[in-house]
Amino acid sequence: MNTRLQVEHPVSEAITGLDFVALQLSVACGEPLPFAQDDLAIDGWAFEARVYAEDVPKGFLPATGRLDHLAFPDGVAFDRGPVRIDSGVGPGDEISPWYDPMIAKIIVHGPSRASALNMLGAALADCHVAGAVTNLDFLGSLARHDGFARGDVDTGLIARDLATLTGQPEPPAAALALAALAGLGLLKENGAADPWDRLAGWRHWSEAKQYIALTTDAGRFEQRVVVLGQGRFEVEGAGGAVALQVRPLGGTAIQVAQNGALYRADVIVTASAVSVFLQGRSHSFTLPDMLADTDADAGGGDEIVAPMPGLVKSVTATVGAQVTAGDALLVLEAMKMEHTLTAPRDGVVAEILAAEGDQVTDGTLLLALEPEDG
Repeated sequence: MNTRLQVEHPVSEAITGLDFVALQLSVACGEPLPFAQDDLAIDGWAFEARVYAEDVPKGFLPATGRLDHLAFPDGVAFDRGPVRIDSGVGPGDEISPWYDPMIAKIIVHGPSRASALNMLGAALADCHVAGAVTNLDFLGSLARHDGFARGDVDTGLIARDLATLTGQPEPPAAALALAALAGLGLLKENGAADPWDRLAGWRHWSEAKQYIALTTDAGRFEQRVVVLGQGRFEVEGAGGAVALQVRPLGGTAIQVAQNGALYRADVIVTASAVSVFLQGRSHSFTLPDMLADTDADAGGGDEIVAPMPGLVKSVTATVGAQVTAGDALLVLEAMKMEHTLTAPRDGVVAEILAAEGDQVTDGTLLLALEPEDG
């Protein structure tokens, strides 16, 4: 028999009140089980959400990266409780291509399906990861899905509603505004006694204006920031202007006052990106690279690059071969899964830069195409 514990065993532990690991060790030591089957009863409902480093818009491809910031909701670790977090990583750790990219399991237990699902949604909203792409937004969308909430679930649910569950709407104006302020260094605590350390934005002749361009998968967003006073700003983008007042609460937390409403956001800034956690969703923005060559040719659809770190399992393309859009070119193995890379358009294989057995990193150029007419 297969005696290993399944990854979902915390769900069974939650509704039975048993410690499966302790029982397994006890049996391995020759002890009998301290109960009979008829002694067991189910108490309440439990859900488990597995937080993974994976790129959902790219078909849930496993991802790598450094956990620049990692914060979990309040709960217990590896023990029974309303909210349980099982994780083996921490801030600063690397998600590598050599192991499963799971970051954590979040398990909730409540007296009813509805209450447990509400707890799951709240716990996911309080789980913040920056530095590596994750499936957190997808998990949150699934927890809010009407059919899932009703228990109307089958194996085709995600495929049927994939666009809704994985859609990436444009970031809201408030998230863009906070990212712009953070990218310009305007969210720092300004309680210093030295007036030169207080970023009030005062100018003798005119208001202070600063500009920044933020990039996401949804596009490029140019923002103009006007400093109105201590902690008060107006941020304008293509969708209009947002006036807000911010107050750092310590750590990553920011209190925001906007249009009479008061809410909290969490903002994490790294050397090249800003992550904003707002109202249960995460928004990641790439900051402008002042040294980047903006006129460089991006290669269009002529270059096939590795979408993730992995091992080149096989190369089916040959130099000089004519290919049509969708033809298989090579197979990349990552996280114990094989991923076939296909031609993005019709063309001729001009160059092959990877060989079977090569270990490649994310973004490595693997193959180049050229138009059929040369």
